[in-house]
Amino acid sequence: MDTGEDPRWVVVGVDGSDSSRYALEWSANQAMTYGLGVRIVTAVWPPDSEGPFGELIHRGGGGADGDDEESPRRHDARALLAYARDWVLRLFPELSVETREVEERPAQALLEAASEPGAACVVVGSRGLGGLASAFVGSVGVELAAKSPVPTVVLPKHHETAEGRRGRIVVGVDGSETGGRALAFAFRQAERSGSEVVAICAWQPMAAFASSVGPVPPEAFDDEAVEAAARRTAEAAMEDLRAQHPKVVVDLRTVRAHPVVALLEEASPADLVVVGSRGRGGFRGLLLGSVSQSVLHGAHGPVVVVR
Repeated sequence: MDTGEDPRWVVVGVDGSDSSRYALEWSANQAMTYGLGVRIVTAVWPPDSEGPFGELIHRGGGGADGDDEESPRRHDARALLAYARDWVLRLFPELSVETREVEERPAQALLEAASEPGAACVVVGSRGLGGLASAFVGSVGVELAAKSPVPTVVLPKHHETAEGRRGRIVVGVDGSETGGRALAFAFRQAERSGSEVVAICAWQPMAAFASSVGPVPPEAFDDEAVEAAARRTAEAAMEDLRAQHPKVVVDLRTVRAHPVVALLEEASPADLVVVGSRGRGGFRGLLLGSVSQSVLHGAHGPVVVVR
């Protein structure tokens, strides 16, 4: 997973759910492909000192010095990390693997790990265990995508591999600054992995918005003119990247659809989908752009959100 710098680790959150197991598997494969290590993080939250029994735990019921006994949650967290580490090393014995148990909110624990030097990306499953026992749930992925300094990868509960065919990286193009960063990530990733970039530029008839945006020029009612304008926007956004990465194969598709629909329909479960955290028209007050959030919830394969 390439950030354009000198990354050393893929950071992945685990909580024992099927979704986090797939995230761990994907992270290990990426680390092997790009010569990185894996840093496995789990969160113990809320801390044992909080809640009605916290004082008793620290006062003798759980070991006054903190070493005689450990709480069930800490025991489970350490057992999970040990299992995750052993499982990865059975698959890839030569891989460098670190584990980390953090007494912090799950999203904050991963944000801190992602902010450390050497982090290439942060990976989570799209859903955790659910209910009060969950550590990494859907909201964690949304918060990471909105705040992480490195790309956030969200994996669904089940995903397919692209064995036997050329890999595809599907990326949205809208001419925005954030969209440009997503494009740059997709091109770098494609160059290193030998994948094809499928650039999706979604457009919609302007006539439907005439009453809400004021006077609209006549050509905005011409679907062919709108599509041509969308294609020009996409080509301009990719011009420098094509020159910087001449070996990357690009398939530009202008699609008459909402951006979310276009991205989800064009991507197979095996594809990597790349989006910016917020595109054109995004409200800065929102935690994450509506397109990014909808793709995260609707995709059947891995999604990368680039801030």
